[in-house]
Amino acid sequence: MSTIYKEISTFINFPSYTYPSQFVILYIFIILLHRREPSSNMALILKFVHFLSIVHSLFIITTRSGGVMAASPVIKAGYYPSWALDNFPPSAINTSLLTHVLYAFLVPNNITFEFNISNSEAAILSNFTATLHHKNPQVKTLYSIGGGGIEPNPFAPMASAASSRQTFIHATIEVARKYGFDGIDLDWEFPESLKEMDDFAHLLREWRHEVQREARSTNRPPLLLTAAVYYSADFLIYGSRRSYPAASIKENLDWINVMCYDYHGSWDTSVTGAHAALFDPKTNLSSIYGLKSWIKAGVPGKKVVMGLPLYGKTWKLKDPNLHGVGAPAIGVGPGDEGVLLFSEVEAFNKRTKATIAYDVDTASVFSFTGTTWVGYDDALSITMKIGFAQALGLRGYFFWAISYDNEWKVTTQASRAWIVDK
Repeated sequence: MSTIYKEISTFINFPSYTYPSQFVILYIFIILLHRREPSSNMALILKFVHFLSIVHSLFIITTRSGGVMAASPVIKAGYYPSWALDNFPPSAINTSLLTHVLYAFLVPNNITFEFNISNSEAAILSNFTATLHHKNPQVKTLYSIGGGGIEPNPFAPMASAASSRQTFIHATIEVARKYGFDGIDLDWEFPESLKEMDDFAHLLREWRHEVQREARSTNRPPLLLTAAVYYSADFLIYGSRRSYPAASIKENLDWINVMCYDYHGSWDTSVTGAHAALFDPKTNLSSIYGLKSWIKAGVPGKKVVMGLPLYGKTWKLKDPNLHGVGAPAIGVGPGDEGVLLFSEVEAFNKRTKATIAYDVDTASVFSFTGTTWVGYDDALSITMKIGFAQALGLRGYFFWAISYDNEWKVTTQASRAWIVDK
């Protein structure tokens, strides 16, 4: 247990806020209790965690400035994967649980840096925004540009010159206005060099300037401008050592969506891993490390939104008797490249009667049966993460992706758990 206490001690002493250690210890007690009698205690534990979140969040609000502190409106966002349209239309989105929904993805032409939108896609985009704007309650809509693994990646060449940046910026605003979106999200995975980071900074400054100019000239509210970013403000992999332009991000974006997941996966089949670990006693691959790095870099918590995954990663165990986080493995488990959506994880656990366990050191969940191992987040671990996000003074959270939930189970618990500026 010493490793988790070491992580928590570092977390508590983080200088940007005051956090009472007894609340963290109570979180650990909850997990330990659940590990002993998981099924019988879940409902009681979730109620207690919700009560605990209310208490510690009120403590945070009243102690930061000696009185009640006005907070920025919370962001409860979710990405909507366009490929889920047939089974999960926009009309199926429960807007009472969300404030913003992001359509994923649109990709610009890698030569012109404009968008080639077909008539059928245009109809889908218009229906997406109209449906969500007419829901009760209504939500803000953004469209996300890019995504992981797109080839060829258009962003580096686009951002390298002022003329191509302007072409791209004008195209993004035109699409947003034409189809009724409230904002634009950039998912560039990832700028790979110091020059590309510098180009990224230029892009954000020019984009913000044009968004403001367009709003003034049309007498409309300015479009929201956000970006999906790496879990950490600094890169040690995926190219040369480099850092995001925190000053430009702070000045020009409404917020960043920090991708606090995919720390482990099919690229390393030697051991199991908590792919969205809140803590990691052995490495910097954890959400606490990443989120603190963003704040230390100068991006205020009110512009940081924590990413939460609604999917798990699977491995094939080398020895079924060794089944903790970090257990020896020999390959990926079930799912597409070792990935199961949360709804699929629950179905798998039920079908196979898998054992469900909670790992205190990483604040994560895993299940196992035979040689199959699945690491994921459930309602309890997500509630813990929501509590820490509020303690850090973050703006809110987002899910990748809302269609992956099982009857809104996790999304509902997350919404209930966030009580600051509810």
